[in-house]
Amino acid sequence: MPADGAFVIVGAGLAGAKAAETLRDEGFDGPVVLIGDEPEPPYERPPLSKGLLLGTEKPDSVFVHDADWYTTHDVDLRTGTRVSGIDRAGRKVHLADGERIAYAALLLATGSAPRTLPVPGAELDGVLTLRTLADSRRIAAAAVTDARIVIAGAGWIGLEVAAAARRRGAAVDVVETASLPLQRVLGDMIARTFADLHRAHGVTFHFGTEIREIRELPGTGRVSSVLLADGTELPADVAVVGVGVRPNTRLAEEAGLAVDNGVLVDESLRTSDPDIYAAGDVANAYHPLLARRIRVEHWANALTGGPAAARAMLGRPVSYDELPYFYTDQYDLGMEYTGYAAPDEVDRVVIRGDLAGREYIAFWTGAGRVLAGMNVNVWDVTDPVRRLIRSARPVDPVRLADPDVPLDEV
Repeated sequence: MPADGAFVIVGAGLAGAKAAETLRDEGFDGPVVLIGDEPEPPYERPPLSKGLLLGTEKPDSVFVHDADWYTTHDVDLRTGTRVSGIDRAGRKVHLADGERIAYAALLLATGSAPRTLPVPGAELDGVLTLRTLADSRRIAAAAVTDARIVIAGAGWIGLEVAAAARRRGAAVDVVETASLPLQRVLGDMIARTFADLHRAHGVTFHFGTEIREIRELPGTGRVSSVLLADGTELPADVAVVGVGVRPNTRLAEEAGLAVDNGVLVDESLRTSDPDIYAAGDVANAYHPLLARRIRVEHWANALTGGPAAARAMLGRPVSYDELPYFYTDQYDLGMEYTGYAAPDEVDRVVIRGDLAGREYIAFWTGAGRVLAGMNVNVWDVTDPVRRLIRSARPVDPVRLADPDVPLDEV
């Protein structure tokens, strides 16, 4: 690792903030520069579609550190600052205002951006996405009693927004190209339980179709309705687009780094340039336990990936093999999911508990072993589920389904 320059982190989200924290915790006393293009200091994103959107969490609860943490730990935090390019040969980061910052090691934690709809009217006022604090505030302001909200996409973000909007009194339609919500991730059996949950709370689904046009209230520049491909026209005060994200790879691509569905990194989160690392949503990392590349967009990957990258930047041995983990809260349903189950590798879904009563653990199995587990309204089982997956040992599906058999003894 070169001796000159700062440790520069591009991307002031959770991964970037935790990387800066780890550098200091590990004893690094050199310059650390943390650069973000949003005006706020680093914050966590899960509350944007959960507690903040519902109004049950205070706005300042989302920040990773207290306001004075960066000063007291001598971290040069640059908010509202855009990085325009990377000079790999000169080992410098170029800022949009013309400043150049030399780096000894560079971490790209640039995250991802919401995908938009390529349809007429997508630019109208009232067409919203959910990625930033400002986005969450706009949706919360719109999701009022009797407001009409159309959501494109029945993935995790779409469903969480739907749940929050219904609890705030809005009327909600969800448009999804598949025949069930979360179908690709969960499979038909469990996806149906999520559809039933939302229908029971008044959400209307439109499956097997897509938005063809977003129509304007004449002369206002605002949304008035959404036209579906099947000809249905839905009245709308707001249209929320939740059709996935794309990794922010522009800087990496322009710098000539290897990129394929994210910035390609090895198990130590090092890119094709030995002085540059990537973590969080943007990193397509080789996972030593799963023996494949995966790009994980969830909160836990930023929480643990940032520190792993920081240790690698310090020259410590790193083999980043954390299992993917995410959670959701929708109405009275709380869920945690651990592991990675590619649809083409799953041969069975085993249920332990009461599926209809929404109090169960689901296990996705393949080749006789557990690939992933999801606990719904069942708590304090994440660690044994994680151990079961990591062990890769053969399991008996009958014992796996039996609540009287401890998971560590399956």
